[in-house]
Amino acid sequence: MGMSDPIADMLTRIRNAYRANLKSVDVGMSQMNFNIAKVLKKAGFISGFNVKRENDNKGVLRIYLKFTESKQSAISGLERVSKPGRRIYAKSGEIPKVLNGFGIAILSTSKGILTDREAREMNIGGEILCRVW
Repeated sequence: MGMSDPIADMLTRIRNAYRANLKSVDVGMSQMNFNIAKVLKKAGFISGFNVKRENDNKGVLRIYLKFTESKQSAISGLERVSKPGRRIYAKSGEIPKVLNGFGIAILSTSKGILTDREAREMNIGGEILCRVW
Protein backbone atom coordinates (compact mmCIF):
# COMPACT_ATOMS: atom_id res chain seq x y z
CA MET A 1 0.00 0.00 0.00
CA GLY A 2 1.29 3.46 -0.87
CA MET A 3 2.12 6.19 1.59
CA SER A 4 -0.68 8.70 2.11
CA ASP A 5 1.52 11.66 3.12
CA PRO A 6 5.14 11.56 1.90
CA ILE A 7 5.85 15.12 3.12
CA ALA A 8 4.86 14.25 6.70
CA ASP A 9 7.01 11.10 6.43
CA MET A 10 10.00 13.20 5.34
CA LEU A 11 9.52 15.69 8.19
CA THR A 12 9.14 12.90 10.74
CA ARG A 13 12.31 11.17 9.51
CA ILE A 14 14.27 14.45 9.76
CA ARG A 15 12.88 15.13 13.26
CA ASN A 16 13.74 11.61 14.45
CA ALA A 17 17.24 11.77 12.92
CA TYR A 18 17.97 15.04 14.73
CA ARG A 19 16.80 13.52 18.02
CA ALA A 20 19.06 10.49 17.44
CA ASN A 21 22.01 12.78 16.52
CA LEU A 22 22.46 11.15 13.12
CA LYS A 23 24.62 12.80 10.45
CA SER A 24 22.23 12.02 7.58
CA VAL A 25 18.82 10.55 6.87
CA ASP A 26 17.35 8.87 3.77
CA VAL A 27 13.85 9.73 2.58
CA GLY A 28 11.87 8.70 -0.47
CA MET A 29 12.64 10.74 -3.56
CA SER A 30 9.89 12.85 -5.06
CA GLN A 31 9.92 16.24 -6.75
CA MET A 32 8.12 17.76 -3.74
CA ASN A 33 10.61 16.32 -1.21
CA PHE A 34 13.52 17.47 -3.41
CA ASN A 35 12.16 21.03 -3.56
CA ILE A 36 11.50 21.12 0.20
CA ALA A 37 15.09 19.97 0.78
CA LYS A 38 16.30 22.80 -1.51
CA VAL A 39 14.37 25.35 0.57
CA LEU A 40 15.70 23.88 3.85
CA LYS A 41 19.26 24.08 2.47
CA LYS A 42 18.82 27.66 1.28
CA ALA A 43 17.38 28.67 4.68
CA GLY A 44 20.33 27.04 6.47
CA PHE A 45 18.47 24.30 8.34
CA ILE A 46 20.35 21.40 6.69
CA SER A 47 23.93 21.23 5.44
CA GLY A 48 23.12 19.53 2.15
CA PHE A 49 21.41 16.74 0.24
CA ASN A 50 21.93 14.49 -2.75
CA VAL A 51 19.93 12.00 -4.81
CA LYS A 52 20.93 8.36 -4.97
CA ARG A 53 19.44 6.14 -7.67
CA GLU A 54 18.99 2.52 -6.71
CA ASN A 55 18.99 -0.39 -9.15
CA ASP A 56 15.17 -0.66 -9.14
CA ASN A 57 15.13 3.01 -10.39
CA LYS A 58 13.58 4.36 -7.20
CA GLY A 59 15.50 7.36 -5.98
CA VAL A 60 16.54 8.03 -2.42
CA LEU A 61 17.04 11.56 -1.16
CA ARG A 62 19.86 11.66 1.41
CA ILE A 63 19.66 14.72 3.65
CA TYR A 64 22.75 15.78 5.60
CA LEU A 65 21.79 17.31 8.94
CA LYS A 66 23.36 20.42 10.42
CA PHE A 67 24.53 20.82 14.00
CA THR A 68 26.13 23.72 15.87
CA GLU A 69 29.53 23.57 17.60
CA SER A 70 27.85 22.49 20.85
CA LYS A 71 26.09 19.56 19.11
CA GLN A 72 22.79 21.48 19.07
CA SER A 73 20.53 20.71 16.10
CA ALA A 74 19.86 23.47 13.57
CA ILE A 75 16.16 22.59 13.59
CA SER A 76 14.38 22.77 16.93
CA GLY A 77 10.93 22.10 15.50
CA LEU A 78 9.17 20.81 12.37
CA GLU A 79 5.41 20.85 11.98
CA ARG A 80 3.20 19.75 9.09
CA VAL A 81 0.45 22.34 8.56
CA SER A 82 -1.53 21.33 5.48
CA LYS A 83 -2.50 17.65 5.50
CA PRO A 84 -4.13 15.45 2.84
CA GLY A 85 -7.41 15.51 4.78
CA ARG A 86 -7.34 19.26 5.43
CA ARG A 87 -5.51 21.61 3.10
CA ILE A 88 -4.53 25.03 4.48
CA TYR A 89 -4.20 27.90 2.01
CA ALA A 90 -3.22 31.51 2.62
CA LYS A 91 -3.29 34.65 0.51
CA SER A 92 -0.09 36.69 0.31
CA GLY A 93 -1.20 39.09 3.06
CA GLU A 94 -2.37 36.30 5.36
CA ILE A 95 0.79 34.16 5.41
CA PRO A 96 1.66 33.71 9.10
CA LYS A 97 5.12 34.46 10.48
CA VAL A 98 6.81 31.60 12.32
CA LEU A 99 8.21 32.71 15.71
CA ASN A 100 8.09 36.37 14.61
CA GLY A 101 10.36 35.66 11.65
CA PHE A 102 12.91 33.37 13.34
CA GLY A 103 11.43 30.31 11.63
CA ILE A 104 10.09 29.74 8.14
CA ALA A 105 6.88 28.48 6.63
CA ILE A 106 7.28 26.48 3.42
CA LEU A 107 4.57 27.11 0.84
CA SER A 108 3.56 25.44 -2.39
CA THR A 109 2.76 28.28 -4.79
CA SER A 110 2.20 28.75 -8.50
CA LYS A 111 5.88 29.79 -8.70
CA GLY A 112 7.11 26.62 -6.96
CA ILE A 113 8.08 25.76 -3.39
CA LEU A 114 8.95 28.99 -1.54
CA THR A 115 9.53 30.29 1.97
CA ASP A 116 7.00 32.62 3.56
CA ARG A 117 9.31 35.62 3.03
CA GLU A 118 9.79 34.89 -0.68
CA ALA A 119 6.04 34.46 -1.17
CA ARG A 120 5.32 37.76 0.59
CA GLU A 121 7.93 39.54 -1.56
CA MET A 122 6.44 38.08 -4.75
CA ASN A 123 2.94 38.89 -3.44
CA ILE A 124 1.60 35.37 -4.01
CA GLY A 125 -0.17 32.97 -1.70
CA GLY A 126 -0.41 29.20 -1.71
CA GLU A 127 -0.72 26.05 0.36
CA ILE A 128 1.20 26.16 3.64
CA LEU A 129 3.03 22.83 3.70
CA CYS A 130 4.97 23.06 6.95
CA ARG A 131 6.64 25.28 9.54
CA VAL A 132 10.31 24.99 10.53
CA TRP A 133 12.05 26.73 13.42
